[in-house]
Amino acid sequence: MLTFCPTCANLLLLERGAADASTSGAGAGVGGAVRLRCASCPYAYDVVDGVKQRVDARKKTVDDVLGGDDAWRNVDKTSATCPGCAHDEAYFMQIQIRSADEPMSVFYKCVKCARQWREG
Repeated sequence: MLTFCPTCANLLLLERGAADASTSGAGAGVGGAVRLRCASCPYAYDVVDGVKQRVDARKKTVDDVLGGDDAWRNVDKTSATCPGCAHDEAYFMQIQIRSADEPMSVFYKCVKCARQWREG
């Protein structure tokens, strides 16, 4: 969790008191107390009950860059070996995803297992 100084907006640093010998610093806290202090100004905040902040992670929604199932509706078939099931026939389409001077990318979708892969 990042906490910022309300006075000068710099990042607050965590200090532990002298009772915790493994992480103590010169002049850090008193009697094992923990505090947040600003390195730029004299602001300090003594942590009494702990500092907690819960942030629920949300899954990112991923857009189908190929256009979903509708994009595969009117495409042609070709002979290509599926890397998943080794079937020898797949749908394909070509899309320009890089700059104009780069070759087009070929996207495949297996006729049997519907696995999608790309070449180029």
